Amino acid sequence: MATTTTFKATDAQEAQPANWTRWLDLSDRSLAVLLLFPAAILLALIIVYPVCRLVYTSFFNLSLTSGLPAEFAGLDNYRLMIDDPVFWETTWNTVLITLITVPGALLVGLGLALMANLPFAMQWPVRLSLLIPWALPLSFAGLIFAWFFHSEYGVVNDVLNRLGFEGIIWFNSPNWAFAAICLTIIWKTSSFMALIILAGLQTIPRSLYEAADVDGAGRLRQFFEITLPLLKPSIVVALIFRTITALQTFDIPYMMTGGGPGTSTLTLAMYIHQNTVSFLDLGYGSALAVVMFALSMCVTAVYLRMIRTKE
Repeated sequence: MATTTTFKATDAQEAQPANWTRWLDLSDRSLAVLLLFPAAILLALIIVYPVCRLVYTSFFNLSLTSGLPAEFAGLDNYRLMIDDPVFWETTWNTVLITLITVPGALLVGLGLALMANLPFAMQWPVRLSLLIPWALPLSFAGLIFAWFFHSEYGVVNDVLNRLGFEGIIWFNSPNWAFAAICLTIIWKTSSFMALIILAGLQTIPRSLYEAADVDGAGRLRQFFEITLPLLKPSIVVALIFRTITALQTFDIPYMMTGGGPGTSTLTLAMYIHQNTVSFLDLGYGSALAVVMFALSMCVTAVYLRMIRTKE
């Protein structure tokens, strides 16, 4: 009997490592789930929960200045948006900034990237100059260009006066103020576009251009038949990031005009800040933020669909 017990204990000890080996012998799918699980938990904490909380708050009347507890309001905040002229004006301003600055930054960034990719000996000053606008904080860039466009001692009016033109009071006119903001945003964001496009240019084999030279293709034809088609993935990635940040434009118009004159340069992000921070109306501000989030997701979905269609 004792001998039998000893054998059973030995069998159990040998079976235990086999069980551990079975746990370690995971399939590729199980291993991927195990490795991605910590990242999924982190994303849920920093993205999913705040977004869900934002949507939840948007269904309540929650104003910190009223002194009243939060009260469920259903879709009242969203109905209020429909009758709010400032909401429609700020949304239009945001869309217009996006439609002007994104293509503008793309064209300027493409030109800068092509120039930085030219085969000359001293490339590093050009490439370093691409980093300077991108590295500047947005609020700092807004302050710099607010001084550039100042009506009395600004650089832009000084140049216009030296050329024989009359200076412009930039920030007293809605159109001129909007133009100044768009020019500033294009200057600030074109370097970001250029860096992404430059990375795409580095991946194009030189042999393609050499073969095109042998076939007698000129520079312009090479650009449209080789460079531009192979740059499409990089351009789409740059457009996704630039469009999303354009829809969330806040710092530059806030520092340059504060949304004025009136509300002519007020963006949706600034209106959200005004309601939540200045007026402490968290319910309505959350509803506005949900709309901006949904708009960003819709634009991203359109770009991603474009990528899948091209593939």
